[in-house]
Amino acid sequence: MKQVLAFTALLAIAVPAAAATKGGGTEVSSLKAEIAELRTLARASRDRGEIENLFSRYMYLHNAFHDPEIVPLWAKKGTPGIRAQYSNNGVYTSWESITAYHAQRPNPKGKLVFHYVASPLIEVAADGQTAKGLWVMSGVESGLTDPEAAKLAPEFMYVKDVMVDGKRVWMHEILAKYGVDFIRQDGQWKIWHFHCYEIARSPLGMGWIPFAAKSQDNPFSDDLMYFGEDGKPVLMPKPDGPAKMRNNPYRTDTGQTLDAPPPVPYRTMSETFEY
Repeated sequence: MKQVLAFTALLAIAVPAAAATKGGGTEVSSLKAEIAELRTLARASRDRGEIENLFSRYMYLHNAFHDPEIVPLWAKKGTPGIRAQYSNNGVYTSWESITAYHAQRPNPKGKLVFHYVASPLIEVAADGQTAKGLWVMSGVESGLTDPEAAKLAPEFMYVKDVMVDGKRVWMHEILAKYGVDFIRQDGQWKIWHFHCYEIARSPLGMGWIPFAAKSQDNPFSDDLMYFGEDGKPVLMPKPDGPAKMRNNPYRTDTGQTLDAPPPVPYRTMSETFEY
């Protein structure tokens, strides 16, 4: 990045010098075109870094339950087309319903959420106003649940015959993908469309295949938002509309599909798909 900017600066100096020695002409036009191309390349490189940092910041804050700090990472209130999808139940299409999820998840003792993202595939629009990103995620989610609260969730969510401090234990490994569209607002990149594609869960001692066999036709996994105080399950609020791009979580009776299309180079958002 620094080398590109330095080279651009040198070319900017070279243009008037070339004009003085060669009297203008095709050489100057060629240099101007090359400078414009390098400036575009430098801007795209800068934008890609800012977008990757933005989404990594989202995940670090999410892991630490700093939800109020996530809200400013989203596009501002009133932005047309803003939406979030967390399961096949539907989408949230208002700033209020989206940010309600980040109002403040409870952070009870003994709870751990650790998601980390990798393999970023990012494309910045040629017009520089939007961008698309796709990440894979792996991590763990775990906590302790009061026995009475545990009765509100299916038995397959918990580790069999394990109690700690008089509470049921849930420990899940989780795999997912995130497809995110970004929009530039006031010179900064913001989250515009957010889509979590859960791939599989693997409770400790069970594995993702037996878990899928037990849960794939049970609505609880799709409905669950998080485990709150005392491990009580809190369900997702009613979505604002139906899902338009469906997830394909692992099932024992189907094969995998490309449910999250990788972004491809594009000129402007109207010419490509949306997550």
